[in-house]
Amino acid sequence: MTSIYSLIQDVYSLLEKQEDIEIPLTIRFGERKEPPTLRLSKMGEICPKHLWHSIHTPHLAEKMPGKTLFKFSYGHTIEKMAIELAKVAGHEVTGEQDELVVDGIKGHRDCVLDGHIVDVKSCSSRMYEKFEKRTILHDDNFGYLAQLDGYMVGSVKDNLVRVKDKAFIWAIDKVLGKMVLYEHHLREAFILERVASHKKVAACDVPPVCTCKEVKDGESGNFKLDVEASYSSFKYVCKPHLRTFLYSDGPRFLTRVVRKPAPHIIEVDKYGRRVYN
Repeated sequence: MTSIYSLIQDVYSLLEKQEDIEIPLTIRFGERKEPPTLRLSKMGEICPKHLWHSIHTPHLAEKMPGKTLFKFSYGHTIEKMAIELAKVAGHEVTGEQDELVVDGIKGHRDCVLDGHIVDVKSCSSRMYEKFEKRTILHDDNFGYLAQLDGYMVGSVKDNLVRVKDKAFIWAIDKVLGKMVLYEHHLREAFILERVASHKKVAACDVPPVCTCKEVKDGESGNFKLDVEASYSSFKYVCKPHLRTFLYSDGPRFLTRVVRKPAPHIIEVDKYGRRVYN
């Protein structure tokens, strides 16, 4: 019987043989079309105002540009390819995309691999390092481990899952091709509390107060959204007076402007149109 702990080396060895490997792939463009509701994949720590709007007024979310949709699509392709390679390498893969339910909240796990729940994540090199160095437990900005906790609780009675108290994230550096298995131990009380708190926010009649984090932007006196909040598709709803400036290293979302950026730094509105002052 194969062991999940040899998975990465088995896949690398398979590729190094340079054999003609046929891998069936179905490419999905964009994200899975889901109704505006709570999902196990959205159990990370999140601004309650963002969470509320994502369920009650999803039409207010920023529209994803084509390049972002394409990025998600090749991320999905990488993850699907990894699972297919695991099969060819002789590992037992079952339970793909099975629906799970925790306290009424649904989700779909990636697969059960050698009797363990495995969630495959294609990620940037910076995010990959969190899994490789095992710092993700204390710096899980996007709630990947909370998602895994939900899948474990939702699979407790599933006979396909032979190991109930731990699961894995198969992290893949989509730039460098590196892979690592991150072992995660179940936090049942944590995820049940998180599900309950998210359900409470979703049941509110009006949007809660925004908790998007702000940090200093250098020594200018300006403040900007932190990295996690800057990815929010509802940041302009949470912060109606948000101002966006295009720096060479990417956009900065300023929540307070004491000193306006240099003239060559272009300001745009939430639709990406240049702002002339």
